[in-house]
Amino acid sequence: MSPSLDEVRAMDAADPLRACRERFFLPEGVIYLDGNSLGVLPMATMGRQREVVESEWGEELIRSWNSRGWIEAPQRVGAKIAPLIGAKANEVIVADSTSVNLFKLIVAAAALAPDRPVLLSEAGNFHTDLHIASGAAELARLRLDIAPRGEIEARLGADTNLLLLTHVHFKAGFRFDMAEMTARARAVGARVIWDLSHSAGAVPLDLNGSGAELAVGCGYKYLNGGPGAPSFLYVAESLQERLMSPLRGWMGHAAPFAFTDDYRPAPGIARFLAGTPPILGLAALECGVEAFAGAPVDRLWAKSIRLFDLFAALVEAHCPALTCISPREPERRGSHISFAHPHAFEICQALIADGVIGDFRAPDVIRFGLTPLYLGFEDIWEAVQRMRSILDSGRWREPRFAVRGKVT
Repeated sequence: MSPSLDEVRAMDAADPLRACRERFFLPEGVIYLDGNSLGVLPMATMGRQREVVESEWGEELIRSWNSRGWIEAPQRVGAKIAPLIGAKANEVIVADSTSVNLFKLIVAAAALAPDRPVLLSEAGNFHTDLHIASGAAELARLRLDIAPRGEIEARLGADTNLLLLTHVHFKAGFRFDMAEMTARARAVGARVIWDLSHSAGAVPLDLNGSGAELAVGCGYKYLNGGPGAPSFLYVAESLQERLMSPLRGWMGHAAPFAFTDDYRPAPGIARFLAGTPPILGLAALECGVEAFAGAPVDRLWAKSIRLFDLFAALVEAHCPALTCISPREPERRGSHISFAHPHAFEICQALIADGVIGDFRAPDVIRFGLTPLYLGFEDIWEAVQRMRSILDSGRWREPRFAVRGKVT
């Protein structure tokens, strides 16, 4: 029997994270279930952006690089992300996009084992990772081997240079055991690069404890850094001095303002910087990360489990036409829930028109992000009631819901 409205309201009342909801701007009448694609706006970001634009840029101008700490922002924000992913403060830096950072790590790490010719990754991985991997592999003279999830371990061998894995799969939400996969790769002499875009800020991560050496992650999903927010990059301290970034920009130089022709990499993680830091984006991301104050990841994950279980139970009871394709076991999944339906796109568009924002992933998946910092149990209950109405009435069949925009 599915929970009643009174029961889910009681769950909200007892939620220790309930007060965190006030840290975010949530539009009236909208149930936002797409924080795994674009996080919502932290309230602090609006004031901080105004301060950066009007005071730091407008009044201080170029002096702000020194007087307002602009030049240290990539390291400072990286250090604030580090506790969320189980890393040391000096192992994380914010720079560029996830795609660019992935390229840097593939090319840099591949050079450590020039006799190993294979870059191994998962079929159906997020497509930009595979696209970046294909280009990086060509430059690093690697052969890209794309294997189904069930065959990855069998493909690991003496010829494997790097294994590229997304920790939580973008579509159905399957999660790899990071410690286990890292150990399996290490056993054959390979290294793993982890994409944490659907993990950071949502599921428990312990990069140091798992033996992970290399990772990238997104700033605009669960970290709420805003559209196109800069990405973060992680390199284990023990490996940093052995790697050379293929994008040798001036900010990654040991003395960027010496203006010398020769390139000397900066010590530590700073060598993975390239161009001038995007200060507006960094300021917004810093606010997003600071919104996690007093909300430890284990508490977030405990709530995510309850949100998932509630969503799954309500859909099973009221929307049987939808098939859950996400793992039911918490240790095997991330913090979103996905359903398959032949007309997933149209149903998703009808939901959006009705104030319930999820997203569609081809060919037949509706995906809903479960963001414990600001999502409530009543939000889930109400979302499923609206979805039930759409399905029962057949409103999704209206022609307008079949029109596809550039972004789905």
